[in-house]
Amino acid sequence: MAGYSFLQGAFILLIAGLINRFLGFGYQIAMMRLIGPEGVGLFNMVFPVYIMMLVLATAGIPLAIAKLVAEEVAGNNMPGAYRIFKLSLFILMLTSVFFTVVLIIGAPILTESYFPNPRVYYCLISLVPGIIIVTLCSAFRGFFQGLQQMSPTAITQTIEQLIRVLSGLAFAYILLPLGIEYAAVGLSIGVVLGELTGFIFMLRIYVRRKPVALHYVSGSWRKIYSLGHSLKKISTMAIPVTLTRIVATALMSVQAVLIPQRLQAAGLSVSQATSAYGQFIGIAEALLFMPGVLTMALATSLVPAMSDAISANNLTLARTRILDAVRLTIQVGVPAACIFLLLANELCGVLFGYAQTGIILKVLALAGPFLYLQQTTTGILQGVGRADVPFKNLVLSSLVCIMGIYYLTAMPQLGIKGAAMAVAAGYIIMPVLNMLYLYKIGLFAPSIRESVMMPLVASLGMSLLITCLKKILYGCGFHDGSVLFITLLAGGVIYLVLMLLTGGVNDQDREKFRGLFKFNRR
Repeated sequence: MAGYSFLQGAFILLIAGLINRFLGFGYQIAMMRLIGPEGVGLFNMVFPVYIMMLVLATAGIPLAIAKLVAEEVAGNNMPGAYRIFKLSLFILMLTSVFFTVVLIIGAPILTESYFPNPRVYYCLISLVPGIIIVTLCSAFRGFFQGLQQMSPTAITQTIEQLIRVLSGLAFAYILLPLGIEYAAVGLSIGVVLGELTGFIFMLRIYVRRKPVALHYVSGSWRKIYSLGHSLKKISTMAIPVTLTRIVATALMSVQAVLIPQRLQAAGLSVSQATSAYGQFIGIAEALLFMPGVLTMALATSLVPAMSDAISANNLTLARTRILDAVRLTIQVGVPAACIFLLLANELCGVLFGYAQTGIILKVLALAGPFLYLQQTTTGILQGVGRADVPFKNLVLSSLVCIMGIYYLTAMPQLGIKGAAMAVAAGYIIMPVLNMLYLYKIGLFAPSIRESVMMPLVASLGMSLLITCLKKILYGCGFHDGSVLFITLLAGGVIYLVLMLLTGGVNDQDREKFRGLFKFNRR
């Protein structure tokens, strides 16, 4: 039964992630149809800057909380866990206020000298209140994740997403008559209202469900470290995580500015470049990230789970959890990539009304499985205390991505497809380097047959069915919506059947799946 707690935690986050992803996906569709690619492009130009402020304000501390609290709980030392949490919360209060002030002062400067479209100012400034809210809420989420209680995170994220979607679309609709830039402001207001609601519910859950600090073994009070030692433990984990997220967010920010600029160099107008970027980020990447709901759930659950196993010096459990996580990622990522390749035009056309974006999705789809592995392997490395490795690998992959965007996007014959190629290359490099490092330190020795070949064979069978079925359905006069629904349903069923027939899903997997529903509070 070892490992079930980790899988249960991932399963809880997966269910919440599926709900949130479908809400968010519906939100993307409605947003694209309501304010168009240009409005989506405006919002997505400023959003990476907001994320960067959150990364700087949180400073990797929530992940450090999850890892260090898990270590203290493994040693039955709840007072030590609370000391880590409260010290971290105080630090986050200071950093969130500081970066809120920084963004308020810097917004006019960024609008004037950084963004390629000056209409983004009010959209950016409307996001400012969210910095304090999200930063403080992240501390509580990290605390519960360290306890390997994933339901508080799942519940509050779902509530946050629901309010964000409803209020964002409502305000965008109300403000649309004033102009596209004001409709984008409505989306920003929705983001802040969703985050505020989620934080209120998190505080309520904490008051009701926080564990009693006196539950520790005799003499464990001696384990409550000095202030300096606690700060050192937090910073050792937080600094490389922060650097990784800074690089990731900086890459998003650079993409948001560089892609439209290089598209203009290729001959597009400002409006056309903004619209093309909106299709890239709001349609193609929105679809590509859909299967990532599983890998994000795994990555979040893996940090405390790996920390727990390493802290107990149980390398067998650590290797088992790594293999389970990688196998699940590949089993989802490979068929998803095949679907994106074969049904790209139908997905983009039926769901968003922009079938021409399918060519971008096809390029990105080739790197889809690597993107999902990037998320999983990063969570593993952070959990084993090597958060510096994903940082170094991300820097390298980001440099390749930026150089590719600069040269390929400006080629008139490529344009936005060149940007997709560059981004795809970045997605491939980082997880390969992550897995090579895990193999080097002896924590990862994949079974090629079970982990790769079986999902690949099942995916090829699914692809053959989808290709034949598409031709038959179009020949019979079915429209795109019907073709998409039928092929997705039939393809999903045949993939599962082939996985069962080839042994891709074995008895041990089925036993673990049944174990997901046997929730024992740890």
